[in-house]
Amino acid sequence: MNDIRTISKIWKSKPTIEGAGVHLKRAFGNSDVPLFDPFLLLDDFHSNYPPYYLKGFPWHPHRGIETITYVIHGRVEHGDSMGNKGVIESGDVQWMTAGSGIIHQEMPRGDNDGLMWGFQLWANLPASHKMMDPRYRGLTAGEIPEVVLKGDIRVKVICGELAGVSGPVRDVVIDPSYLDVTIPPETTFTHPIGRGHKVFAYVVDGEGYFDPERNAYAHEVVGDNYFDMKRQCACGAESLILYNDGAAVAISTQERPVRFLLVSGLPINEPVAWYGPIVMNSQEELQTAFEEYEKGTFIKHK
Repeated sequence: MNDIRTISKIWKSKPTIEGAGVHLKRAFGNSDVPLFDPFLLLDDFHSNYPPYYLKGFPWHPHRGIETITYVIHGRVEHGDSMGNKGVIESGDVQWMTAGSGIIHQEMPRGDNDGLMWGFQLWANLPASHKMMDPRYRGLTAGEIPEVVLKGDIRVKVICGELAGVSGPVRDVVIDPSYLDVTIPPETTFTHPIGRGHKVFAYVVDGEGYFDPERNAYAHEVVGDNYFDMKRQCACGAESLILYNDGAAVAISTQERPVRFLLVSGLPINEPVAWYGPIVMNSQEELQTAFEEYEKGTFIKHK
């Protein structure tokens, strides 16, 4: 396939602490606006030490965004101001549209061995939808289709389409795609993605080559040391790859398999005013949101 996307930049996720004391790795966030438009943040919470995650994310507000929580090990207890409550188990997804305002909590609990591993992605909403009614979609692992391609490439389709199979999350304004891809050794995965969409990949495990040239932007990962270039430029766990525009991506492996999240969406191209859990278009709108939260008038839905 012609017009394969090349790499714009590669990062490593960085340790940070959020919520009431959750230790996690941040792939990108506030300082990276507008590079990832329409996406705002990606956090990787991965720990087998319960004191690093049990305090969780107690009750807090959101407005103007969507939060997508994907758990691959362990479980997360949750509740919100719309009356939704339950547990996000291994393989489940919680896709929450905060819209005009929602208050919720997410409390990681881990598995029987104490392992907790999941991801939270924030997607922005355009000005025309920031005050839409909130909505919640809880998806169990069994509702998320897995497509097996030639070469035993396995793809879980959370949102978007692959090989004629559509994910269960639909009717989202930024036209997102969210895939969980596993590629065996010595295999190449090529996937068409519409021009104009912002695309990034985040490596969960293993290592792969995310650019057909293989040595493109290796210095972003290994500094100025170019020895053994072919080996050094493979992207390993906790690597974040941002793509330039194009019609498709191509990811290949050598000795090791690779598992990664592949996410795309249509840029909004609007001003971003962001403080804490609320993202609006202006400082005035932010001030209004926090004033309403203090006054108890933040929630607009019934």
